[in-house]
Amino acid sequence: MKLILSTLKIIVCFLASLCKYCWGEKIKYVIFVLKREFITSLYKDGFKSFGHDSLLGIDLLLLNTKYISIGNGSSIGARSTLTCYDTKTSDQMKTLEPSINIGDGVSVGEDAHITCINKIIIGNNVLMGKKVLITDNSHGNSEKSTLYIAPSKRLLHSKGPVIIEDNVWIGEKASIMPGVCIGKGAIIGANAVVTSDVPAFPLR
Repeated sequence: MKLILSTLKIIVCFLASLCKYCWGEKIKYVIFVLKREFITSLYKDGFKSFGHDSLLGIDLLLLNTKYISIGNGSSIGARSTLTCYDTKTSDQMKTLEPSINIGDGVSVGEDAHITCINKIIIGNNVLMGKKVLITDNSHGNSEKSTLYIAPSKRLLHSKGPVIIEDNVWIGEKASIMPGVCIGKGAIIGANAVVTSDVPAFPLR
């Protein structure tokens, strides 16, 4: 019995060493990139527009990509959610059509959640950490009459579009709420909840 266990241990160690040699970090990275290329080729034609050299991440949740534009050289991180809800789900159905516009050179971190019924504009060269939330809507409008309705059954409401200008850096787990404008070059710290406008970084 001991001989069998010892032999099995040697075989397992050998296989582990072989896998490590054949399945190194560089190989894993190449496979990861190829997966992203495949997913991008599969879904990019469904977008309103999709720029050159942009890549989608793996395991995305996408809804109504016909309302989403992505510029050149941008990256959407793995497991991110990009959703546009049309007017049938909104209490402002006569005035709103969703639009997410992501500029050039944007890096959206993993597990991001970008959800829209109105308008979200993300400028050029915006950098986002992981698990960032950007939303222009909420369940209901907080009027007393709507509070008697279960939150999940309230029509979506937007306080206004979200505009993120060029060269903004958004830290991990930050939340950008409806009706907010973030100025050029601003830095949003990790875990921040942004409920009002942020001025541009003062350039000298």
